[in-house]
Amino acid sequence: MKLFRHGKAGHERPGMIDASGQMRDLDGVVSDIAGEVLLPEGLARLAALDPASLPLVPEGTRYGPCVGRVGKFICVGLNYADHAAESGMEVPSEPVLFFKATSAICGPDDDVIIPRGSVKTDWEVELGVVIGREARYVSQADALDHVAGYCVINDLSEREFQLERGGQWVKGKSCDTFGPIGPWLVTRDEVPDPQQLGIWLEVDGVRRQNGNTRTMIFGIAEIVSYISQFMSLQPGDVISTGTPPGVGLGMKPEPVYLRAGQKMHLGIDGLGVQTQTTVVASGAAEKNGGRHAL
Repeated sequence: MKLFRHGKAGHERPGMIDASGQMRDLDGVVSDIAGEVLLPEGLARLAALDPASLPLVPEGTRYGPCVGRVGKFICVGLNYADHAAESGMEVPSEPVLFFKATSAICGPDDDVIIPRGSVKTDWEVELGVVIGREARYVSQADALDHVAGYCVINDLSEREFQLERGGQWVKGKSCDTFGPIGPWLVTRDEVPDPQQLGIWLEVDGVRRQNGNTRTMIFGIAEIVSYISQFMSLQPGDVISTGTPPGVGLGMKPEPVYLRAGQKMHLGIDGLGVQTQTTVVASGAAEKNGGRHAL
């Protein structure tokens, strides 16, 4: 299944994509694509529905983040060896973990706000993993049984905030709109091998990242198992699993960073695409129907 959320920011409703690619409304069937709906039995109930019996969502309706009420937004750093190299960092011997504030989450096609004072805002296309069943001290062999599905994430980063301002990476990762998620949550049964997915990103039509999840240092099962040794994972928690090479920080001969008015287009095989336009933060960015106005 392909599940999504639609409508104005903060007031999204649940939906499902039918076999012909049409958006169907799940409002009244479930309250949200979140929590217990992501449990195996919750997904089984949705899979048993006849999508044709559900009302259509009007064309042009905004896609919201494909998961609601995210409890934890956990990221894995330097999980592609060639990205670690372009960043001038050593290949990690264990997964590098950091958190991204859930307030960074936005829809897949919402504007991305370049933070006030930023000169080093960067892009990072990543495979997102959505937890569907509580995971605590799980083995690698059982880890994927705890996954509800997968999605596209743009793990935007402000490199000066991240690397030059002291402390942990969270400051450079958590700015508002730095976590577009979606357009869909694609359930695990439709992704037979998450380690064989093409992953790419373009800026103003120029291909910047072009990788494949098979080159991850730590695969999805290992990541889920590893994180569960340190904290329990709950339904709706999101894990962003690292980015392939081609980020702005690694451009030669000089780094290249995002400016206002640029367009990012990114996607992963079978998981959909995102399109974002960059805008400059005003004194107080206002949200209008999910778009961030100056």
